[in-house]
Amino acid sequence: MGCCSSAGKCCGNNKAGRSDPGKKEVQIDFLYLDLDVCDRCTGTWKNLEEALSDVSKVLEAAGVNVVLNKIHIRTEEEAIKHQLVTSPTIRVNGRDIQMEVKETQCDSCGSLCGEEVDCRVWVYDGVEYPVPPKAMIVDAILKEVYGSDNKEAEAKPYSLPENLKKFFQALEQKKGNCSCS
Repeated sequence: MGCCSSAGKCCGNNKAGRSDPGKKEVQIDFLYLDLDVCDRCTGTWKNLEEALSDVSKVLEAAGVNVVLNKIHIRTEEEAIKHQLVTSPTIRVNGRDIQMEVKETQCDSCGSLCGEEVDCRVWVYDGVEYPVPPKAMIVDAILKEVYGSDNKEAEAKPYSLPENLKKFFQALEQKKGNCSCS
């Protein structure tokens, strides 16, 4: 299974992160705003790593190569480039594992930028969680690998959500007010 470490370096059974010929590939993107302060981002990353560890033997046996992209969104421009709708986000082959976006106030991101900010909450089997349960992540990966519904996700027009605009503007303002360098 190929993956990217927290340092962004790829590792795995294949050379230079390239797929093995004849192997099916599943691409997992983890998009986040912060892994130092945000409890939701760090918890999601931890559960994603654990879910991949749990499901890796099955995927390996099935001849599936996993490519994990850890994408730190630092600016509005990066959010727009990656069409980030909410943070944190996990996409499997370009599809968000939870299409419905639900957010609640995130105290840790609020302390990061100095404003009230909402971050994603995850709904799985009718229960709301601050981070996605491992089972939800495993289900999403296996559905993508084994599901017969391999339709392309319907492209919707994208615009940066107000909540993310507010976050990045507050972060920039906080940096501008800081006399430290």
